[in-house]
Amino acid sequence: MLRIRRSANGQVVFKLSGRMDRQDIAELETLISSEGNGNAIALDLRDVTLVGQDAITFLERCEADGITLKNCARYIREWITRQKGGS
Repeated sequence: MLRIRRSANGQVVFKLSGRMDRQDIAELETLISSEGNGNAIALDLRDVTLVGQDAITFLERCEADGITLKNCARYIREWITRQKGGS
């Protein structure tokens, strides 16, 4: 289960905690698209405990779209980097 909390102070930040799976990605995509164009968006991953391949693909796509990944665990960062090299 993934918990999503939104805050804004010049930048919209979605603080995520828990496990990130396919259903959570769909919800996050909806939340991000609802912010409209022009808003700086960040995902705070400090409290994310588990991700799968779908989540890595989503996070890679987020970065490509200009969304900042804050407090990204080393294993997540390395997985994203490996996937970029293999794409």
